[in-house]
Amino acid sequence: MSGFLRPEALAAIRRWRESLFGLAVIVLGYALTDVRGSVFLFWLGVAIMVIGGLVVVAGLQRGRFRKAQDGPGVVQIDEARVTYFGPLDGGVADIDELTSLMLDHRSHPAVWILTQPGQPPLHIPVTASGAEALFDAFMRLPGINVPAMLRKLETPTEMKEVIWARRKAVPARPSLN
Repeated sequence: MSGFLRPEALAAIRRWRESLFGLAVIVLGYALTDVRGSVFLFWLGVAIMVIGGLVVVAGLQRGRFRKAQDGPGVVQIDEARVTYFGPLDGGVADIDELTSLMLDHRSHPAVWILTQPGQPPLHIPVTASGAEALFDAFMRLPGINVPAMLRKLETPTEMKEVIWARRKAVPARPSLN
């Protein structure tokens, strides 16, 4: 198939693959709603079209997050642990231990900056191989604003931008019992 399609077209299909799948599911659902005389198939088709619509929305978010995979280094995620192997540096960060997530467009390519207590900040290029898996890892962060993260990823600025920061936990009052 790679000989049939131009590399740019193949890259676009890979980037938006979830959305394209969702559109195919919507078409399938629509075909079921068009069957004459079956109320059950009509409502089944409507339900399938709703599911397809949700897949399209999720796919659009993933497609906006996904960048070219030609940058330096490799990202691996095992459960909630992000590991980055870079040509000059690397490191490990536990998603559940992060105190902040920042994006720095001043670097070329732009880098994610993951900070956690007792560790140096981990800088991961947005174009590193496997960096698309960070989307799922970032979804574990409590209260992350996905649309804002995607906007900041698409609109470069000349400063570090805080994408997410952990709120300070309020110390629990000691119980008297």
